[in-house]
Amino acid sequence: MKNEHVPCTPPDDAHPRWLQLRRYGKALRFRTRWSIIEFIGTGRKSSSDIYEHLSEEGEDLSWSGFYYHLRELKKAGIIGVAGYIDEGGGAPEKYWRLKTTRITISLLPEEKETER
Repeated sequence: MKNEHVPCTPPDDAHPRWLQLRRYGKALRFRTRWSIIEFIGTGRKSSSDIYEHLSEEGEDLSWSGFYYHLRELKKAGIIGVAGYIDEGGGAPEKYWRLKTTRITISLLPEEKETER
């Protein structure tokens, strides 16, 4: 039997909190993304600073591969655009920041938690 990758497709009736947990899991499954998070830290870093840091750490990424990782972290709500710098002659460069330093998933609906 051949070992094939089968993606984890959520059922149609998947619970919203499970879906949020899954988004975090998908966003954090690559070491590169953890490196991005740790490098940004509590400050803000430009795309080129992050890319250069990853290269110095031995990552061999194309720019499109790099932006894919940033996009996945942004989609999960882990990082966000902190601003832009326009140096002229092209699209402005993005600065990134962490939107959160902690991830929590409530096992109870919000109204149940406030009743406790």
